Amino acid sequence: MSDNSWPTTVPEPRHSPGPKRVALHDALAPGTRLGEFEVLSVLGIGAFGIVYLAYDHILVRRVAIKEYMPAALAGRREGLPVSLRSPDFAPTFERGLDSFLSEARLLASFDHPSLVKVHRFWRANDTAYMAMQHYPGSTLKDVRLGMSGPPDEAWLVALTGPLLDALEVLHRQGVFHRDVSPDNILILPNGRPVLLDFG
Repeated sequence: MSDNSWPTTVPEPRHSPGPKRVALHDALAPGTRLGEFEVLSVLGIGAFGIVYLAYDHILVRRVAIKEYMPAALAGRREGLPVSLRSPDFAPTFERGLDSFLSEARLLASFDHPSLVKVHRFWRANDTAYMAMQHYPGSTLKDVRLGMSGPPDEAWLVALTGPLLDALEVLHRQGVFHRDVSPDNILILPNGRPVLLDFG
């Protein structure tokens, strides 16, 4: 899915009036239940959300759950509900929540090996969540930083081919990713790239 950041967190805004990252104390504690899902740990924290490793007790599998939590607008004081830092933030929070749900709905409609797969999404605790396939691997950014030299042409072709195919699928449906970046490309252990967060 960078201080253990999960790659499905969205990039930080250019002009954030408040905290740039969600505070760890705003994260749900391990053992918290969200319906059939049990939170196991925090995979990453970004400017707009928290991603958890969770266990699906119905389908008996691990998943990644992304929670909408814009650091500049909201936090968690006690219990599960998310609370606004100011009532004035309500319209902005709701617009962001609508965008989060639109992204989840959009991703759930595609089934491509190089697009992150959303199993389901829902509203709860005054915010929203999406349950996604849990992918092991590292971001392209981290993979490249770990290389001793530039990658060869064969490696680049193996990387870009599936990504361009995924983008073609999106474009045929009139959808544009708007944030193709090394932080939003996950490289699986078998070398397959998966395109993550939409901008």
